[in-house]
Amino acid sequence: MIMRKYSTRFTIVLTAFVVVGANSRPASAHSRQEQQGQQQKPSYTLPEYNAFQAANSEKDPQARIKLLDDFVAKYPNSTLMQYVYTLYYQTYNQLKNCPKAIEYADKLVALGDKIDAGQRLQALQIRVQCFQSTMTGKMPPDELTKQRDAALEGAHLLESFPKPANSTMSDEDFKKQKMPGLDFFYSAAGFADLQLKDNAAGITAFKNALTNKPDDAVSAYRLGLAYLQSQPPQYLDGFWALARAVDLKVPDSDKIKDYLQKQILAYEQPGCDSQATDQLNELLQLAQNSPDRPSTWTIPSQQDLNQVRQSSNILSVISELSAGADKAKTTWLAICGAEFPEVVGKIIDVKPGSGFADFMVFTGSSADEMQNATTANMDVKVYTTSAPPAPATGAAGGGSTTPPVGPQPDVVRLQKDDGIRFSGTIASYDPSPFLLHWDQVKVDPSIIPEKGSTGKHKVVPPKHNPQR
Repeated sequence: MIMRKYSTRFTIVLTAFVVVGANSRPASAHSRQEQQGQQQKPSYTLPEYNAFQAANSEKDPQARIKLLDDFVAKYPNSTLMQYVYTLYYQTYNQLKNCPKAIEYADKLVALGDKIDAGQRLQALQIRVQCFQSTMTGKMPPDELTKQRDAALEGAHLLESFPKPANSTMSDEDFKKQKMPGLDFFYSAAGFADLQLKDNAAGITAFKNALTNKPDDAVSAYRLGLAYLQSQPPQYLDGFWALARAVDLKVPDSDKIKDYLQKQILAYEQPGCDSQATDQLNELLQLAQNSPDRPSTWTIPSQQDLNQVRQSSNILSVISELSAGADKAKTTWLAICGAEFPEVVGKIIDVKPGSGFADFMVFTGSSADEMQNATTANMDVKVYTTSAPPAPATGAAGGGSTTPPVGPQPDVVRLQKDDGIRFSGTIASYDPSPFLLHWDQVKVDPSIIPEKGSTGKHKVVPPKHNPQR
């Protein structure tokens, strides 16, 4: 199973409606006293405030960290700690020290309702983004769980964040403005779920991400993985999501397209591998216009195709392929490349060929029906001077399982209206007018006329076994 982690850096802009009140600077003692009408003293001392402002004003990041460390050592219980934590994670993020940025973002978020939602959202954004950008190899489950929980907390905070009272934005526009951020948080939660092998939670997260950003190709790809990795796998939804990702130009889309085709082959095990290519192209076309899989779209499983194989004979195959529509598609997926040990019929015509005899044959349910037939429903090509190449083996073991059939030069003595009995492999068919094409054909030598008796042997040979 492909489990590639893309190095895409998630970037969101928490716009003005989110960061209202998320100031990293406390009000001065003097201004607070003015705001409170001299009725209440600030909860921090002037030395605390000055120490914080010294760190906040420092331009050099390393020196700023030193001033913050000094502040925490001197004022470990300061009410300004929320601003200190904010400045810590912002500075460490500036220094690209993600482990420390995550540490202090987590400390700020742990303050809970003591700080406003805007501050928590900013901290969660940096925390989630840092973790995403530095993930390498297999991460410890507890770290992945923290990442998932932080991402979901960010999503829930953003979903419930109220529109500012003085905003002139419509409710609908305000909702739309949140969508990129929600996609960011939900997709990050889903990716952590994938690493934790919690595919059910990952499916929910990625679907939420795609609700907010339907063209998120990476989330569509990862949603497909979550479906396929579920127990039991949700194959059809997984195939659809991966096709959607390919249509949206996900990174490495060619590799993912190949992977999807292999998954379809493994799910169906059709008679001919080429059939999966046709199905894949049809799926990609359908998924372009529909983010969600329609309930009417389906493809048969290996079990479905095995049931067709077990219940089929050459007459039922011809009937079902002639009928067209979905039944013909399913039958062809099952039967393409299949070997039939004994087929009987009447030669309607013989077409000239170089190195082979091409018999146009009709087969039916009775000898009388075959004797009275005037139109062929099978094209039976028999090599007379060189052996035909063996067809490729299909995903389900279809195709030749024996060495290539040797040439049969004596079949040239078979003529129009003669009966024929042969074994062979179904290679292809023309839907209208219907004609079933055979390969790897070997004619029963006992029905080939002896020299000098050509034109006298016109009886349709009886069946030794059912035509399967």
